[in-house]
Amino acid sequence: MRAAVLAALLLAAMPAAGAEERRSGFADMSAATQAMQADDAANPGMLWVLDGEGRWSRKAGRTERSCADCHGEAAASMRGVAARYPAIDAERGEAVDLAGRIALCQTRHQEATPAPRESEASLALTAFVAHQSRGLPIAPPDDPRIALLQAEGAALYRMRRGQLNLSCAQCHDDNAGRRLAGSVIPQGHPTGYPLYRLEWQGLGSLQRRLRGCTTGVRAESFAPGSHDAIALEAYLMSRAAGMPVETPAVRP
Repeated sequence: MRAAVLAALLLAAMPAAGAEERRSGFADMSAATQAMQADDAANPGMLWVLDGEGRWSRKAGRTERSCADCHGEAAASMRGVAARYPAIDAERGEAVDLAGRIALCQTRHQEATPAPRESEASLALTAFVAHQSRGLPIAPPDDPRIALLQAEGAALYRMRRGQLNLSCAQCHDDNAGRRLAGSVIPQGHPTGYPLYRLEWQGLGSLQRRLRGCTTGVRAESFAPGSHDAIALEAYLMSRAAGMPVETPAVRP
């Protein structure tokens, strides 16, 4: 009860941002953190991108094939790909996020065991692929199956959960722009994942951030790569449609 009362008091400390104005979390950061993201030489997320670049051409698995063997130069073949995920995997008929699609490629074409989610290897390759779409608008696929998934995600976004009985929408729609414990509440647009968080001192996925939010409201977290996690990601990407990809973004 004390935590809920404290949260309510903190949320009331500053007027909410206008509902008509969509803002990347970049706009709410300090000038120093913005400068860190904008300079590739200073952006720590670029270390993972460079690692991923090496992994792109590295042969692996029983077939001794690399990503480059199938896809060629990533700058051309992967441009715009991250802006379209989650998407339906044709063979499975199920939605996957970008990290999941990379893992499926490794299993099918390299006959390799994919790296676990949130591992350095998975994050590096996902960041490298996503980086090829930097500056392009988020463009969810025009697919009725994805539309259904987005609707599921929208319901999850508005569902109150946890001991604090809060929904994503209450923070990131109703109170975006206000302050919580001194930090500006962002609108929650997933424009820069995987991204580097100063709090983490490392790179992390959108699903890691979602788990952090659910833990914060004292709710059961989404399982990594689960249907619900991908549905919520699909909705968030549709909500951010048209906003530019920033990967690798930097956040506080």
